[in-house]
Amino acid sequence: MVKLTMIARVTDGLPLAEGLDDGRDLQDAEFYKQQVKALFKNLSTGHNEPSRMSVETGPYIFHYIIEGRVCYLTMCDRAYPKKLAFQYLEDLKNEFERVNGSQIETAARPYAFIKFDTFIQKTKKLYQDTRTQRNISKLNDELYEVHQIMTRNVQEVLGVGEKLDQVSQMSSRLTSESRIYADKAKDLNRQALIRKWAPVAIVLGVVILLFWVRKKIW
Repeated sequence: MVKLTMIARVTDGLPLAEGLDDGRDLQDAEFYKQQVKALFKNLSTGHNEPSRMSVETGPYIFHYIIEGRVCYLTMCDRAYPKKLAFQYLEDLKNEFERVNGSQIETAARPYAFIKFDTFIQKTKKLYQDTRTQRNISKLNDELYEVHQIMTRNVQEVLGVGEKLDQVSQMSSRLTSESRIYADKAKDLNRQALIRKWAPVAIVLGVVILLFWVRKKIW
């Protein structure tokens, strides 16, 4: 069964829509929602994840597709057919682009398209029972194959993101420290030049002053 559905903008991880009653019968629903948000954040940081992927998490599996800078994600039981899950996401994608496509980039607040929940609920009902003739036909449809879609573990996916974040933070820290050291080096060089030439400047100043005083007197 489809347990959870969320849609987010990939560029910044902003959640755009969600199935409002998704997860009410799901134990630890908030935990899985936090994992989804972590996945969205991972995608927004520019890690080159595939545009279609399945991610295992406990007894469930996340399936997502990315199209037009938008990520469409659903969480299903592991036994739910992968093919139906991606067909479900394709249906959501097509309708979401049709209705909200021109407003996706300008959306500024979370869940700006919450009204899309109506379509999510209606579509979810069509896909809940895998034994209906409609869904059996989709399973037999050879036009949409999912064999090439990668399946990974959620710890692996989020772990890679965390490691890359750590590398990025370390790089930023090193860059910042390099600037500090460079500035200190400039200050030291400046002080060294002052110490080297200050006596010479003082002597020249005294000599010039003496010449000036002598000229005034004579």
